[in-house]
Order: sequence, then C-alpha cells, then structure tokens
Amino acid sequence: MSYSIKQVSEKTNLPSHTLRYYEKEGLLPFVKRTEGGIRRFSDDDLDWLGLICCLKETGMPIKQIKAFVDLSMQGADTLKQRCEMLTEHKKSVEAEIKTMEKHLQKVSKKINHFTTQYEKHTRQ
Repeated sequence: MSYSIKQVSEKTNLPSHTLRYYEKEGLLPFVKRTEGGIRRFSDDDLDWLGLICCLKETGMPIKQIKAFVDLSMQGADTLKQRCEMLTEHKKSVEAEIKTMEKHLQKVSKKINHFTTQYEKHTRQ
C-alpha cells in the first residue's frame, strides 16, 4: 500500500510542511516519488517516520537523527553503531525522566503545601 503526503499527515498528525522539512533535512531519503514527482509513502516509510518522531520527541536533535538515518541507509555493517547511538540516547532519556520525576515531586509537595494553607485560610 502507498500513501500520499496528505494521507500520511492525517495518519501521523504531522503537518505536510513538517514531512517536507524532514525530507529536505534527509530524514526520509527512502520515500519514493512518482514520475510526476509526487511523494508516495509505504508502510515501511510510516514505521520509519514513527521512529524518527519518537527520537525527536525524546530530545534527539535533527542532525543526530539524520546521522542515524544515514547509517541505516548503509546497511547491516552499521548495526553496531546504530545500537550504540540508541543506547546513548536511551541513557539521556532516562536521565531526563529522573530529573522530571524530581521536579514532579517538588511540584506535588508545593500543591499539598498550598492546599493545606488554603484550607486553613478558608476555615478562619
């Protein structure tokens, strides 16, 4: 099955201009075009796009995602490098989660503190 850019946009909730930007930046080099130049995305392309979005949403810079895509396009000889790259990214995401959990705890404590103060204030 193949999909137009509009269909992919609807499936992924990514604007068409974002998909075009990703292609321009070299993140979607595998997307085929018709003789008329119209992009046609395959199911495999959608899987790749899902990974690209995951990496971006977890803080990997576009430049690094492009390096990952470039390695992937080179084939199996780069599997070790790609695993190392993803392992490092995973460590970074885990560190960010720990930091956010600490911030969430602090916010929760403040909510409890202010709720208690508010309840005391309204009883007076």
